[in-house]
Parts: sequence; structure tokens; C-alpha cells
Amino acid sequence: MTDSSSGGRIRGTLWTVAGWSAAALVLVGGSGLGYVYVKVDGNLEGVDINQALGTDRPKNIDDGSMDILVLGSDSRAGENGAYGTDEGAARSDTAMVVHVYQGHKKASVVSIPRDTLVERPDCTDADGGVRPGAPRAMFNTAYETGGPACAVKAVEAMSGIRMDHYIEVDFTGFTKLIDELGGVEITTMRPIDDSKSHLSLPPGTHTLDGEQSLGLVRTRKSVGDGSDLGRIQLQQAFMKAFIDQVKDVGVFSNPKKLLDLADTGSKAITPDSELDSVNELAGFARGLSALGADDVHMVTMPVRYDPLDPNRVVPVETGATQVWRALKQDRPIPAAALADSAGDKGEAADVVGGE
Repeated sequence: MTDSSSGGRIRGTLWTVAGWSAAALVLVGGSGLGYVYVKVDGNLEGVDINQALGTDRPKNIDDGSMDILVLGSDSRAGENGAYGTDEGAARSDTAMVVHVYQGHKKASVVSIPRDTLVERPDCTDADGGVRPGAPRAMFNTAYETGGPACAVKAVEAMSGIRMDHYIEVDFTGFTKLIDELGGVEITTMRPIDDSKSHLSLPPGTHTLDGEQSLGLVRTRKSVGDGSDLGRIQLQQAFMKAFIDQVKDVGVFSNPKKLLDLADTGSKAITPDSELDSVNELAGFARGLSALGADDVHMVTMPVRYDPLDPNRVVPVETGATQVWRALKQDRPIPAAALADSAGDKGEAADVVGGE
């Protein structure tokens, strides 16, 4: 695949769906279209993680690297009600720690299984009340308990790494953004037929629309061993296909396309308060513009099945420590850290292939 100059600028930020939103805003910032800027800037609503967590956090290491917590929210409120019953609280359906190395030419992405049992820290809820921590709590209950700040606190407690930024993508925003991009092309090596995610695909090449893409990243029961670890492998394969196959979307020659993409992208995400303007988010995305598909290493945090509950996983302490230490020291994740992990293994990784 060859890149036009504009296509190359866009592709560099496509390591997550959130990256597309940021990329769109880079184009807005340099477009000279004032009405686009104002409209998109008004869509962004940030959350102040720094104020919520205060000073009781890991040291902020200013070495040129960057750590971002990217969450996919499974809230069933509002338009997201199409994906299940609203039970009054959202959970983090997908969690990825993105570490961008010094120089911003390489990145590692560590997926945290939502069913991981962790020591959940004390958190403050939306009403200002203190919610006590809990041992052996599922990781995704941190978001349910105290929202974005509690999710960040749980990741920082687990990793010992301060998160520089937070970006959240919701179900409805995800589907609309994929549709605005014209879909994502994937190749299935095996059939997928999952009644829970409402996805049915025979082997072959498919261009997935937003609903189908969401179905793929939510598919669990019909791939691999049916666990969340298999779903993570599908999510990672989708992201790689996304990065590899997206071509120039023609925004420079089509002002309406620019507006639609930037408008949809900015509505799809909730960033932290340091990224809640076009200028801030565009600057963030420009800092990632050198990243391409081959520059992103995706792994799952080392885990093993919990001996007390086979439906849950627990961190492999030695491996997880090696992963977090490597990122904290801005080094590549050693292969040995993943050797004893139940993640990054199994048949699910072979379901979706590249072109």
C-alpha cells in the first residue's frame, strides 16, 4: 500500500479508534475553516483527572515518553441502550495502556482484561462520597465505582506508572465513527457466529460497518475458549487491520468530509481536561504522527486463570511486573514477560488475518 502525503499524515495516529478522533482534529486545526473549529471545539467535554486524584499518584517522569489510558465504556444509557439494559452504571468494557516511547516513533499497547481480579483502591464517586476499595475486585468495577478517575487510579496502583492522559470511547461513538470512515476491511480465516454480539461472518474478506465492527470487538463466546482473553485478541487484530488498511479519506479535497469526520470523532470521545480543546488534542495527535502500524506492539497484561474462579483471571506477578517496569523505564516489553501468560495465546488470534 502506498500513501499520499495526506494519507501518511492520517495513518500515523491510527493505533486506536480514539486516534482517529485526534487525527481529524489535527486536520481541523490546520484547515483554516473557522466554523469547523468552533463546532468541533464545542463538542469536547473533558474530565479533570488531576484534580480528582490530587497528589497521591506515581511520580510524573518527564523523559519525553507518554502513557495514555484508553477505555471503551459499556454504558447502556441513552443511545447505547441498543446494546443492553441500562443498569444505572457503566463499566470499562475495553482498557488499554498506550505507552509512546521517547521520540514518539514506537509504542506499546497493553490490554488489561476486564475480568482481572485486582486490589481496587479507595475512590470518590460522582457525589463526592468515598467508596472503599476491595480485594479481588474485577478491574472493570473501578470505572463503575468511581468513573474515569477511579479507573485511572486503579491502573496507576497496578502499574506504578502515572497516566499522562485519558481518552474514553463509547459504543455509539465507535459505530458512528467507523461508518463515517466508510468501514474497515478485515479477512476472517474462520467463520464467526456469535449470538451475543449479533455478528455472523463466513470466512473471507469483509468491509465491516460500524455495527459489525462493534460486534467483532465484543465477540467472546464463539472464539477461542470463550473468555475475555479471546475477545482481546480480536480487538487487537481489528486495530491492526484498521491501521494497515485505512487509506486516504479525502478530507483535504472535501470540506464536508472534514467537518463530518471531525464532528463525529469529537463526539465519540471523552478526553481528560488537558485534551478537551481542538488545539490541545491536535497538538497531542501531531506528537504521534510518526507512528505507523509496524511501530505499535500490542500485548495483553500477563494473567492466569484464577484457581478459585475459572471465569476470572489474576495477574502473573512476575510477568506483569516485568511489563510495567519496562514501560516505566521506557524500554521494549521483553518476550520473557509474556511466557507464562494465558493471554496472547489460543485460537482467537488466528480468526482475523490481514490482507
